[in-house]
Amino acid sequence: MPAPLSVSPAVREALEAGRAVVALESTIISHGLPRPDNLVAAREFEDMLRARGVVPATIAVLDGELKAGLSADELERIASEDIDKLSVRDLPIVLARGGSGATTVAATSFIAHLAGIRVFATGGLGGVHRGASESFDESADLGVLADVPITVVSAGVKSILDIGATLERLESLSVPVLGFATREFPSFWLTSSGHHLDWSVPDAEAVAEVMRMRDRLDQRAGILVANPLPLDQQLDPAVHDQALDRALAMAQERGLSGKEVTPFLLLTIVELTGGESLRVNLDIARNNIRVAGDIAVAWAGTQVSG
Repeated sequence: MPAPLSVSPAVREALEAGRAVVALESTIISHGLPRPDNLVAAREFEDMLRARGVVPATIAVLDGELKAGLSADELERIASEDIDKLSVRDLPIVLARGGSGATTVAATSFIAHLAGIRVFATGGLGGVHRGASESFDESADLGVLADVPITVVSAGVKSILDIGATLERLESLSVPVLGFATREFPSFWLTSSGHHLDWSVPDAEAVAEVMRMRDRLDQRAGILVANPLPLDQQLDPAVHDQALDRALAMAQERGLSGKEVTPFLLLTIVELTGGESLRVNLDIARNNIRVAGDIAVAWAGTQVSG
């Protein structure tokens, strides 16, 4: 039997017509931003894509159904209800119970692929956690990206993670990493992590061509487009470093581990930066949505010409 997948009329019509579609995650709405600003941001993100001639497909799980594209009322539900954050492993359980939840990068990628969507804009990719050699703590985002042919536009990975180990893991999983007009891998709040990239692309059309060649080779892994913030939008590096060091120390003092660590670190960094990191989060999302929209338009163009 097919998966319980509901594709919105707008998304379905766009896919059938070969028009540009971009997937958006719902976790940033339900867990990443405070109310009521989260709903304002969610509407803005979708409107940004529509203004570029791209159909937005916000991904979520509602009442035991995978959703690719939300109605206005459904988007408001995600922003206003207290719902779980769902990764891929959670999906069959929540579906069996008829439940609802917001989707992480991994779950969003998986559902978007089921719907036939090829481009996904997020904030930061999950990765290998610090101390993973002992905890084996690694985001499900990496494994899913290795197995789902979707192009993810991200501002790298959050600096609370082990960026070098994450890049090594992506290489082991044969996931191509393309620097978008850069040779430096970004670290979310900061424009650069200091890690050099093997490959860079100048524009959206070049990304679409890599996608096309990947399909011709019948390779299954997705593509990570590393899209750094402009220098004038990044968090002040000195403020970032001080907040990160303090947040990591506080997490250790509290003996936090596993799933407790990342939410604690992110919330603490927001507090320690006086909310400045939250402002940067929004700029990151907007920047990635713009690039993802351009890639989706370019990809749709290759399908028409190819």
